[in-house]
Amino acid sequence: METHILVVEDDAEIREGVAIYLKNQGYTVHGAANGAQGLELARQLPIHLAVVDVMMPVMDGLAATRAIRALDRPDAKTIPILAMTANAFKENAEKCFAAGMNAHLAKPLEMKKLIETLSGCCGTKA
Repeated sequence: METHILVVEDDAEIREGVAIYLKNQGYTVHGAANGAQGLELARQLPIHLAVVDVMMPVMDGLAATRAIRALDRPDAKTIPILAMTANAFKENAEKCFAAGMNAHLAKPLEMKKLIETLSGCCGTKA
């Protein structure tokens, strides 16, 4: 089964870098430049997992996560959502978990750590 990953990141260079890496690992990747675009893609596509930046214009990652969790789709409450943020402090991670995220990854993002998180805590494999 194909695994569809949503990458929501306002920095185009980071978004594309993560997308290229994940595609090379065998995932199908969809990108969005802000939380509102990510939410719209989560409404329309069979997203199995999301990697979401926390600080973005239009709609930040915390608001996007809460909105994804509230979507009218059977898996809305269980889609693994990983925070990707420059804010690596414990209180930042707690805010991410409180919003409904499943993991907290600090930037600069280590691709090996991303893959370990995808396959470990979220049970996905390419």
